[in-house]
Amino acid sequence: MDDMELAYLKILARQYPTIAAASTEIINLQSILNLPKPTEHFMTDIHGEYEQFIHVLNNGSGSIKRKIDEEFGNTLSIRDKKSLATLIYYPREKLEIIEKSEENLRDWYKITLHRLVQITKRVASKYTRSKVRKALPEDFAYVIEELITEKVEVEDKEAYYNEIIHTIIRIDRAPEFICALCDLIRRLVIDHLHIIGDIFDRGPGPHIVMDTLREYHSVDIQWGNHDIVWMGAASGSRVCIATVLRIAARYGNLDTLEEGYGINLVPLATFALNTYKDSDCSIFRISYNNDYDTKDLELDTRIHKAIAVIQFKLEGQCIKRNPFFGMDDRLLLDRIDFDKGTVSIYGKEYPMLDMDLPTVSREDPYKLTPEEEQVMDRLVHAFLNSEKLRKHVRFLYSKGSLYKVYNSNLLYHGCVPLDEEGNFRKVEIFGQEYSGKSLYDILESYARKGFYSKDKEERGKGQDILYYIWAGPNSPVFGKERMTTFERYFIADKETHTEKKNKYYELLNDESVITRILEEFGLDERFSHIINGHVPVEQKKGQSPIKCGGKLMIIDGGFSKAYQQKTGIAGYTLVFNSHGLWLAAHEPFESRESAILNETDIYSDAFIVETSSLRLRVADTDTGYEIRESISQLERLLKAYREGIISEKG
Repeated sequence: MDDMELAYLKILARQYPTIAAASTEIINLQSILNLPKPTEHFMTDIHGEYEQFIHVLNNGSGSIKRKIDEEFGNTLSIRDKKSLATLIYYPREKLEIIEKSEENLRDWYKITLHRLVQITKRVASKYTRSKVRKALPEDFAYVIEELITEKVEVEDKEAYYNEIIHTIIRIDRAPEFICALCDLIRRLVIDHLHIIGDIFDRGPGPHIVMDTLREYHSVDIQWGNHDIVWMGAASGSRVCIATVLRIAARYGNLDTLEEGYGINLVPLATFALNTYKDSDCSIFRISYNNDYDTKDLELDTRIHKAIAVIQFKLEGQCIKRNPFFGMDDRLLLDRIDFDKGTVSIYGKEYPMLDMDLPTVSREDPYKLTPEEEQVMDRLVHAFLNSEKLRKHVRFLYSKGSLYKVYNSNLLYHGCVPLDEEGNFRKVEIFGQEYSGKSLYDILESYARKGFYSKDKEERGKGQDILYYIWAGPNSPVFGKERMTTFERYFIADKETHTEKKNKYYELLNDESVITRILEEFGLDERFSHIINGHVPVEQKKGQSPIKCGGKLMIIDGGFSKAYQQKTGIAGYTLVFNSHGLWLAAHEPFESRESAILNETDIYSDAFIVETSSLRLRVADTDTGYEIRESISQLERLLKAYREGIISEKG
């Protein structure tokens, strides 16, 4: 035994000071290895649709309904099962309704508590008592543990459990206890949540989604390009701030910034009204939902135009600072012919739909006017001082990354950039070339510097890289040749709107390519999968989310309402439990109110992707690997105790 190992074992001995303590822990860990694998839940491309997100989160993509079916079978009616499921999803809201409408409330409490205890026993059965105990709500921990633990020594078990429930009702604690049980069931049904990018933009409530995720018991996030641009905005990047504002204006979601994050938009609104008061802003129309207050339409349209022009200028400045971005084709303001009313793109002239650009200088089109500079200074200050936004973005950094390897699955939002031959594309970043995993790693390193670095130069580089990850031609989370925002506003010819996807998307069914990607990230292609989102799967055109014989799954099916007409569904989610992998294709969600009042659930068409012939155990997971390492270390400690190398304490 070398000195380093001895030093480590002495540290371990502080935690397990005797042979008995070390032996007990070995037995405990060995037993955990044989428990069923906990359930993982995968969601992606939420895009601010918080009501649907919360509902799918609450129902575990149908996992809770399955637990109810498994537990009660035909002993409960379909109606009773729906009522029980809705109660578990929304206990506080549902109780308010029931307490007003139920004639015999005490009987309802009794029946419901018995049913909830049964479900709690079932969902807790795959965990150790220690793990369940840690999940128990503090106020009712002892009582719940008594109800869900088998009492061998009690002769009349039914009378024992009935008396506990009777007392809960008698002392008027039933509503709180029901809520505690429902919260516990939801927590135990899903052990870990994966969010594979794009929480922000388009929908009205990304801040509500983020608040929900911050409270969730176990979650990781793979950043999408829409998350990245918000991270850039929170870091103070002016081009990212302008982009976030333009998208919010485009989708009628400026309230998210003002009310959700406390961003003061008055300077921008004042500037837009003054500068574009007589301007034709018709091409900057707003795509709004039913909640949008149309009295703001005229103002928001002007804001939309004002911030779009500022964005194009700031993009130009960023691209010129970083020639290695390879984005010179996005420098379009200096290609406008103001006399002819045209713009030159790829050697061809196109008529401009709007030539009323009072702040764009012919001599220096990418320079902000003094008024635009002042607006941006105020906006940077507002973004940097939004406490809630900074909390959310710090959470994204602490729980997030550009990719993650978890239980033999490779998770990322977009793609691994490939060249035309299908090889990993070599990409220059500040003078050095990177590809494959190393490209992800260097981009993530700079993304973190953009928010955290104290070095002004490094922070500036990081902020520019955050913009590049958002829209760069070789960004793994963008995955397209270019972002044609300018063309979509100003040019009628839709040929110019095309955004060519990276070669990756043509090779999703090429087993050699998928195998090479898995191996690049250290995975065995025989047992591993790639799970990503970003590109909506158009089910109504016959597209399938399952690629390469199940080795790759794209689970973006249109969570965002903006995509649902295109995809034909309202998103895919994925569940990985001890029996295997299965996908759920969701129908559009009506509303939270309807789900509570009418007990309407999202209809989800679930289908199995992969099943395991033997039920997967904790031993088959990353946690299992860590536990086996711990067992090995403890066994070495036991040997040291027995050979007298280390003395027992106590």
